[in-house]
Amino acid sequence: MTVGEVAARDAEDLVAAANELVTGMMFRPWGHVSVSVYETGRLVSLAPWLAGHPERLGYLLATQGPDGMWGAPDGYGLVPTLSATEAILAALRREDPDTAPDALREAAGRGLRALAPCLAGDAGLPDMPAIEHIVPSLVTLINRHAAGLPEVEPLPLPEGMRHDTLDLIRARVSSGAEVPEKLLHALEIAGPAAAGAPAIVPTPIGTVGASPAATAAWLGDPAARDPHEPARAHLEAVVSRHGGPVPVGLPITVFERGWVLSWLLRAGVSVDVPPEMVADLRAAIGPTGAAAGPGLPADADTTSVALYALALLGVPYEPDSLWAFHTGTHFSTWPGEEGRSVSVNAHVLDAFGRYVACRPEAGARYGQAVADIAAWIRDRQEPDGSWADRWHASPYYAAASCALALDEFGGEESAGAVRATVDWVLATQRPDGSWGRWAATAEETAYAMQVLLLTRWRSDPRATRAVSRGLACLRRSAGEEHPALWHDKDLYAPIAVVRAAIIAAAHLARRT
Repeated sequence: MTVGEVAARDAEDLVAAANELVTGMMFRPWGHVSVSVYETGRLVSLAPWLAGHPERLGYLLATQGPDGMWGAPDGYGLVPTLSATEAILAALRREDPDTAPDALREAAGRGLRALAPCLAGDAGLPDMPAIEHIVPSLVTLINRHAAGLPEVEPLPLPEGMRHDTLDLIRARVSSGAEVPEKLLHALEIAGPAAAGAPAIVPTPIGTVGASPAATAAWLGDPAARDPHEPARAHLEAVVSRHGGPVPVGLPITVFERGWVLSWLLRAGVSVDVPPEMVADLRAAIGPTGAAAGPGLPADADTTSVALYALALLGVPYEPDSLWAFHTGTHFSTWPGEEGRSVSVNAHVLDAFGRYVACRPEAGARYGQAVADIAAWIRDRQEPDGSWADRWHASPYYAAASCALALDEFGGEESAGAVRATVDWVLATQRPDGSWGRWAATAEETAYAMQVLLLTRWRSDPRATRAVSRGLACLRRSAGEEHPALWHDKDLYAPIAVVRAAIIAAAHLARRT
C-alpha cells in the first residue's frame, strides 16, 4: 500500500503503514535509498567489470534531460552531468562490448555542449559534500578523454576552484599517511592513488566510506586481488539490490532509523518498535557520537536525531557526546566543518531539549546550550520567515526542522520566529494545495503541513484550511516517486525517511 493510498483512508491504516515501515527497516538494514547518477557514473568508469555494467550505461542514457544535463536545476546538475559525461566518454574510449556506441556518442556530445557554458559562467553552485574536489577531478578526466576530438574545447574550472588541494589529497593517500575519515566517502577523487591505499581499510561488510564509488576506487583492478575480497562482495550486493545503478550512500542504517522514528513519534503515531532496533540505536552512540552508517564518521546530525528518538521512546540517553561538535557559537556537523547547518543545530536543540524534559535535573548542564542554540537558529532566519540549509535542497525541510525545535524548546523568545515561518508556509502554498521548491512534492507538502500542525498556531483557521488542501495533495500522490532533494555528492532520496514524514503529516491532519 502506498503512502498516498494510506492517506486517503483512516487513522488505523496510517498506523499500520507506519508499523510496516518500521518493520521493513529490520529486513533492509542497509537502508532504502534512491539511485544516483553521480555514483552510477563513477562505477561505469571505475568498474566496467562489475555485474550490471550495461544496465548502468542504460540508466545514464535514459536519465539525461532534454538540455543535455542530468540532475536538478539551480546548479545541482553540474556534478551528475560531469560524472555521467565522463563515464560515457570512458566507455567509448574502452569500446565496451554490449553497448550502443552511436547513442553514447550522441549523449556525450550533448553533455559536453551543456557543460561548457555551465562551467564558464557564474555557476552559483550549491553547498554539496566534496564538490570543490569532485568538480576538478572530473573536469580533468573529461579533458583527457576529449583531447583531440573535433570541435571540443577543454572544459574550464568554475571560478574559485583549483587543482592544488586535490593534488595534496592524492599525495597524502599515496604516502600511506592516515586519511581523514570524512574524506573516505569521496575517495574516488584520489584517482589511481586510491587503489589499495595502504592506510585505508574497508569496514567488515566491505564498504569504504559507505560509497560504491569510493569502494570501487579502493578496490581498483579486481584481477590483482583475492576473488573473495569483501569490498568486491559488497559492491556485488549493492548492484544486485538496485539492478545495476547504485545509490550515493549505503549503508545509512542509523540515519534512516533515527529519522523515521523521530518523524513518526513526534507526530504521535503509535508504532511498535522492535526492542533490538532500540538497542542498536543506543549502541550506535559512542563517546564521539553516532555515524549515519558503517564507513562514515560520527556526525552531530545523526547523533542528535538518534538521541531525540530514544528520548521519545522513553529511554533517554545522556547527550554528552554532542559537545565534541560544539564550536563555541554553534554545533558543526562534524569537527572542522567549513560550512554550517541550521537543521543540524535544530536537531541538537531537539536532543538537548527533550533530554532536559525527561531529566529536569540536567537543566543545569544543558539549559544554557538550549537557549544559545535557539538564539543562533533565530538569527539565521531569512527575512521572509524561511530558512536555507546545507543538507537539503528544499527550504521546507529546514523550516520544519527549525520551527518545530524552536516551538517546543526555544521558549517565548522564539514565538515570533515560528509565527513568521507559519506565515511563510501559508503564503507559499501552491494553487493545488501542495508545496515544493521546483514542483509540487509529497515530501515538501508533508514538511509544510508539519509546521502548521505541530506548532502553537495549529488552531489558526488559515492553517486548518491549508492542511485540508495539503492532505488532498497527499491523497493524489499515490504511486508517485519521491524526487531526490537531500544533499550528498549529488541529490538523493532516503525513501523510508520520506515515507515516514508523509505518514506523520497525514496522521496529524487526520487526527486534527
